[in-house]
Amino acid sequence: MTASSVAALAERLIECPSVTPAAGLVFDSLEAMLVPLGFAVTRFHDGEPPDGPVENLFAIRRGPQGSRHFAFAGHVDVVPPGEGWESAPFAPEVRGDLLYGRGAVDMKGSIAAMVAAVSAIPEDAGTISFVITGDEEGPARFGTVSLIAHMRERGDIPDLCLVGEPTSVNRLGDMVKIGRRGSVNMWLSVKGVQGHVAYPHLADNPITRLVALLAELDEIVLDQGTDWFQASNLEVTDLEVGNPAHNVIPAEAKARISVRFNDLHTGAELVARVEEVAARHGGTVKGIVSGEAFLTPPGHFSDIVVAAIRAETDIEPELSTSGGTSDARFLKDLCPVIEFGLCNATMHKTDEAVALADLDVLARIFARIAQAALRR
Repeated sequence: MTASSVAALAERLIECPSVTPAAGLVFDSLEAMLVPLGFAVTRFHDGEPPDGPVENLFAIRRGPQGSRHFAFAGHVDVVPPGEGWESAPFAPEVRGDLLYGRGAVDMKGSIAAMVAAVSAIPEDAGTISFVITGDEEGPARFGTVSLIAHMRERGDIPDLCLVGEPTSVNRLGDMVKIGRRGSVNMWLSVKGVQGHVAYPHLADNPITRLVALLAELDEIVLDQGTDWFQASNLEVTDLEVGNPAHNVIPAEAKARISVRFNDLHTGAELVARVEEVAARHGGTVKGIVSGEAFLTPPGHFSDIVVAAIRAETDIEPELSTSGGTSDARFLKDLCPVIEFGLCNATMHKTDEAVALADLDVLARIFARIAQAALRR
């Protein structure tokens, strides 16, 4: 496909408002792109409020019996656009060399490049699938997790999977993600006894104990990092007492912490460690693991991705595990997974935009990756 046709696909997706959880029109648009390319499309909803229902799409174009299976994965939901856009966020607009619109980078532009890439790959090259959710930017409880269950039930397990998140930093192709740190959030509570500030001996101030608890947690050095991961970090993200009176010792104090961790730890282990500290201060902990750390070690798959990028851009990409989390944290349970996509400078920002030329180059890179991955 030409650059203009890749951009046209991106525009069709951008013009569908799809703030998390996305449903309906944006999936209609993607399905209409995939069916003419020979894909059998399945769409389904999963989950109940408040985190559902979520719409998901699995599309597959089967190659010859016994051929390899390569999957493109991503999301069509976007974060709220906010105020202050020069043009309407869901009315894609080309100004100069850039295409503007919410999702242009994260990640409707990437999905458009995936569709364009597949159109250039012969059907007898192998099996190709699309694993697309409407809830990656939100709770993600009923998105890619449900898609994985659906794929397991069908027996459609890919050999390799590429997630099209915007990983490039300064120039398309300069960074590829071969892993991600894990993420766990914890809610801490310390209960005391409410009382008058003039009679502290008749009360028990939970704030003092919570502050001591947080100070002890702040002193913990989780690790020094590894060959592929930066050091894990624990951060206090919220403090809450909610005491409207100046002369009352409150009955409870709360805090929230977030830990981003490397593959030296598991989420459950970190929750248990914080529970031990909290217990010494009379506190309790509720932990929710958003995802475990994972690494796709450099090798066959990363060599394919690097070669494709080099062939189209003359760039030698950096293999990295930096940044936040993505749905690769779930997909790694299916098969080896790598993330690669557009420049991320404007993602989630006002006037999000993608370079038109990058869309065309990305489509060619994706086509090279898929064709190489389908070869034995």
